[in-house]
Amino acid sequence: MAEEGVRLNKFIAEAGIASRRAADRLIEDGHVTLNGRPAVLGDKVLPEDTVCVDGNPIKRETGTAVILAFNKPRGLECTSDHGNEDNVIDFINYPKRIFTIGRLDKESEGLLLLTNDGDLANKIMRSRYGHEKEYVVSLDRDVTPEFIKGMASGVPIEEGVVTRKCKVFMEDPRTIRIILKQGLNRQIRKMCAYFGYGVVRLVRVRVMNIELGNLKSGRYRDISKKEREELMGILDKSTLAEKDN
Repeated sequence: MAEEGVRLNKFIAEAGIASRRAADRLIEDGHVTLNGRPAVLGDKVLPEDTVCVDGNPIKRETGTAVILAFNKPRGLECTSDHGNEDNVIDFINYPKRIFTIGRLDKESEGLLLLTNDGDLANKIMRSRYGHEKEYVVSLDRDVTPEFIKGMASGVPIEEGVVTRKCKVFMEDPRTIRIILKQGLNRQIRKMCAYFGYGVVRLVRVRVMNIELGNLKSGRYRDISKKEREELMGILDKSTLAEKDN
């Protein structure tokens, strides 16, 4: 029986180039070739095949996936575009090819996960899994009970878009802690703006079971063995639950 091969987007993800979704965009935009011809969505890769992205041959990563926890300073952008002098990848300068799992906007700070495993990134980012992300947000005026209740109940941030219900706690008169299970573009800033609040500082302190802790701004660390095992357990449960549904 002939070998079926691996779907091209999965191959690119496992090579640490991008998530599967981003790999599809690379294919559609003509950045990928398979054995010298322009690749198309749905192509499959056999062991003897040659895959290139922007003319550069790639191969699947082997061994344990890299998973880094990074304390992103304000001003860095979550992009791998080397033409952007503020890109987070050049700032970290990690010896292997890595990319961000999700993003924080340029003005935001705190915990950012990076990996070389596209499938892992996809599983963490899938909003339907409801993985928690926790933030501490400083505001430009005093918090009210009505504001806390409104933020937690779901907020219309764009036409036809209402955020999911979330957990919101007051830390001090002008600071809240918010736990989201989705990650819309500039979501917290838009939620606060709806109620007339401006965000002074926004720091992500947790993604799922990975916490920022006392990691200094601009520094990164490998997640611990315990964190990795817990993370994989959460992802396995999410995947099984999806299959059961």
